[in-house]
Amino acid sequence: MQQENQTENPIESQQDQAFEQDAAALEREEPVAAESLEAQVAALEAKVAELQTALLYGKAETENIRRRAQEDVAAAHKYSVGKFASELLIVKDCLEMALKDNSSIENIKMGVDMTLRNLCGAFDKFQVKEIDPQAGDKLDPHKHQAMSAVEAEQEANTVVSVMQKGYVIADRILRPAMVVVAKAKAE
Repeated sequence: MQQENQTENPIESQQDQAFEQDAAALEREEPVAAESLEAQVAALEAKVAELQTALLYGKAETENIRRRAQEDVAAAHKYSVGKFASELLIVKDCLEMALKDNSSIENIKMGVDMTLRNLCGAFDKFQVKEIDPQAGDKLDPHKHQAMSAVEAEQEANTVVSVMQKGYVIADRILRPAMVVVAKAKAE
């Protein structure tokens, strides 16, 4: 048994020596690895801080764009009729001149004609078109509003007369034409 102990001792001592060498090597490498890890952690922390700052700037910029867009929409709603109103000022001026110079009916008539031309010009400029159905036109519920129905020689549901013209701006109805329509004759 003693021989076995002696035989194991050289192997154990070799293992112990190898272990001690490995431990010494690890102790020497550990400070280098720790410094390297600390540098990587510091670099990553700097990158995180940079990304957080970029995120905050991005959020602030998005909020500024949203706020500016809301202000632009509010201004557009508030001042959208500005150009149209400036065209109507010309019409108002013409009416005032017509009423101021009431020396003769001809002058008043000329002033009213000029006013109507200016108003029609403003309507044309802003794509305001008349809906003026003629007698015999088929009733279009999208453009016409039947105010009453009368017996007439015409086909049923056709326009007999126009009580008030309608208007369209671009493709949207501002006001339907108010019309009297024909109804079927009672037999």
